[in-house]
Amino acid sequence: MPFIGNSSEHLLRLCVIIASGTIASAPSQAAVGEQVMVYHEPGRFGGWPANHGIWSWGNEILVGFSIGYHKDLGSERHNIDREKPEEHVLARSLDGGQTWSIEHPAKEHVLIGTAGMRHGTLPTDYTEPEPVDCPGGIDFTHPDFAMTCRMPGVDTGSSRWYYSYDRGHNWKGPFRLPLFNQPGIAARTDYIVNGKRDCMLFLTASKSNNREGRPICGRTTDGGKSWRFIAYIGPEPKGYSIMPSTVRLSDRELLTTIRRGAEEGKRKAWIEAWRSNDNGESWSQLEDPVANTGEGNPPDLLKLADGRLCLTYGQRAKPFGMFARISSDSGKSWGDPVTLREDGGGRDLGYPRSVQRLDGKVVTVYYFWDPKTGTERYIAATLWSPDRQLR
Repeated sequence: MPFIGNSSEHLLRLCVIIASGTIASAPSQAAVGEQVMVYHEPGRFGGWPANHGIWSWGNEILVGFSIGYHKDLGSERHNIDREKPEEHVLARSLDGGQTWSIEHPAKEHVLIGTAGMRHGTLPTDYTEPEPVDCPGGIDFTHPDFAMTCRMPGVDTGSSRWYYSYDRGHNWKGPFRLPLFNQPGIAARTDYIVNGKRDCMLFLTASKSNNREGRPICGRTTDGGKSWRFIAYIGPEPKGYSIMPSTVRLSDRELLTTIRRGAEEGKRKAWIEAWRSNDNGESWSQLEDPVANTGEGNPPDLLKLADGRLCLTYGQRAKPFGMFARISSDSGKSWGDPVTLREDGGGRDLGYPRSVQRLDGKVVTVYYFWDPKTGTERYIAATLWSPDRQLR
């Protein structure tokens, strides 16, 4: 079955304190795994796989991300030129993440993007269609199914979604997502398939002041024709609560991890965990899997084949890098952080998505910046084993 976009199943937790701008954590294991380049091009910016999604069919892996143009805007900002086009692309691997090829669905007029209101624009020779209502009847259990959700902006507005029956070679959409009686919906790809016509989405809604944001869940049982609001995940925050990543634990139990940020001048950013025992109708908070991610980074939650949970995340504070945590008790507690890499050149990195290969290794894809490869942000993957004895 395909890996479920941002509902991707992942890994967390970090006991941390702030010391002179550096995160001091519980001792992490030594860096593990093999580093692979997915996309790097001089003068270009590659970013944000978490916004797009990842899917896998055995050792065939597909991941979405954004390509823009590099512009030096300093260490505190994303180094992307907002005045130039940004394209939403796909990278495909047929060998479990060892090698990758880039696909340009927008240029081929088979997908994908947003109206470009937030992160640049689509290529000038492509016009993104206006979203329409979905007629329904989608088979979410199709063996080659993939789904992606996109947003026009982070604060207000409606979002759109697309689906594919051929492993992302061709896509249908865009289809309009309802607002669920919210001021706005900023959709990234996080979904769980429950049955042939039954699918749950986990989204970020605008808060009552039209600011970003708070997580919600919605559901369709007619193959995408209609969606109903199920519940808020937690109370409306004073800061932001965004970008859920969700897995199913049992027929009725769900676990989601959420990117959190506080009010200005207070605790900066961390990752929360929430559990539902009634298929998303109500949620209870668990211990935070990651106490501090520096300036903030979304989680990626993956349920491993043996039932453990794997959380991956980027750290936007020294040591800048990618980390993971494993839970053997359904998210009640988390092991020490595993260092995937800590050679980042600054804060502009992260947004991971992960899948597990048939041999048990995890492929974690993210965007990164390190001085060895130049100034450009690029897409990388770490191929690693969640089992110590296999490293």
